[in-house]
Amino acid sequence: MKSRTMEEHRKTAPSMIKCAIITLSDSQAREHGTVERPPSTDISGRLLYENLKEKYQVMGYKLIGDDPESLIAAVNEMIRQGAMVIFTTGGTGIGKRDITIETLRGLFEKELEGFGEIFRYESYKELGAGVIITRATAGIYKDSLIIALPGSPNAVKMGLGIILEELGHIIKHVREHPNH
Repeated sequence: MKSRTMEEHRKTAPSMIKCAIITLSDSQAREHGTVERPPSTDISGRLLYENLKEKYQVMGYKLIGDDPESLIAAVNEMIRQGAMVIFTTGGTGIGKRDITIETLRGLFEKELEGFGEIFRYESYKELGAGVIITRATAGIYKDSLIIALPGSPNAVKMGLGIILEELGHIIKHVREHPNH
C-alpha cells in the first residue's frame, strides 16, 4: 500500500540534483592519481557515473586511497562545490583498511539505517548469510545525503536500484526549512 503523503512529497521534490562520486581504492589511487571521471578500471565508479548522469547532474568525481583524512576532505570539498548527494564506493568491508563507514558515521548528523537494512535484506536474498559483513549505509551531513556502497559492481547496481528514485524525496526533506 502506497502512502499518499509520500507520493505528494515525491511530486514536489527537486528534479535538479547535483551528485558526486568518491571511489576509495588504494591500488587505483596509486595507479591513476587525480582524475575527473572514473577510469576504465573503476568499474563501480563508472556504473555510478553512467547511471546518475541519466537523470541527475554529476558534478564531481574523486578517486582516493583508503584514508580517513582524504575521505573527509573529499566530502567537504564536494559539498562546498554544491553536491547534494555523494555516493562513495569501496572501503565498507571489515578489513583493516576499510575505513569508509567509521569515517562517515563520525560526520553524519543523522544516519538513514533503513538504507543499509534494505541493502542487506536484498543482498541476503541473492547471496545468503555471507552478506552479514556488508556495512553499506547512508546519512545526512551538512544538508547533503551521503550513500556508502561496497566496491563491487553488483553491490553498486543493487544500491542504485534501492535509492536512485528516492533521491529527490530525501533531498526535499533534508533541505526543508525547519518550520515547514
